[in-house]
Amino acid sequence: MFTSFFNLFKKLSEEDKKIIEAIRKITGNAPQNIEVYKLALKHTSALSLNQINGQKESNERLEYLGDAVLGAVVAEHLFRKFPFEDEGFLTEIRSRIVNREALNRLAQKIGLTEIISYTLNPSNKHINIANRSMSGDALEAFVGAVYLDRGFIFCKNFIVKKLLNQHYDLDEVIANNKNFKSAIIEWAQKEGKILRFEIIKESGTKHLKEFTAQIFINDEPYTIGHGLNKKKAEQSAAQKACDSLGIS
Repeated sequence: MFTSFFNLFKKLSEEDKKIIEAIRKITGNAPQNIEVYKLALKHTSALSLNQINGQKESNERLEYLGDAVLGAVVAEHLFRKFPFEDEGFLTEIRSRIVNREALNRLAQKIGLTEIISYTLNPSNKHINIANRSMSGDALEAFVGAVYLDRGFIFCKNFIVKKLLNQHYDLDEVIANNKNFKSAIIEWAQKEGKILRFEIIKESGTKHLKEFTAQIFINDEPYTIGHGLNKKKAEQSAAQKACDSLGIS
């Protein structure tokens, strides 16, 4: 059986060999179906034509699947680890683990960014926005590929043992669980200031938007923040305001 695999491995392209070794390093096992992983690593900028149905394929469908699986596994993990915490706490901690920025960093840590297939056009005004989400999107798609290739139990163990346990310090995540928007609102109330948040700009495509939020204090423009949704943009602006005002 080993000889058969070795002979098959020798026939693979150098690109496929690189992907197989990367998957083995990330998950601990070689893939059974390399094609589903190759699709997971194909960004929308590198669309390919499916020879069977004539449709262009990228990792977006696998991203959808992986997002659901990842969210469910992390939710169960936190549910069991913190039996006396309420749903608000669990939701916030899960969000800090699976938000786009955290997944981008995780994808880089495990080496996934090195094997993503993409083509970026320098004239595309949305290039910077795409870069900010590409790694995290690919990680979600990769989880979807692991689920399809190995099944739920293997995928769950991969998420918990290879991702959560090795790359997240939950005590640190909890300690850094600061809501900057609430902090700046509380400050404004104590200081008698009129505070408001406003989304002043939306850019990008229908499926990949970036929002710009601005804080106004007594109707004077203050800090600006950016994010891939309105909430994150407001949190970004609020964090800059807290830093500027020395709010701990």
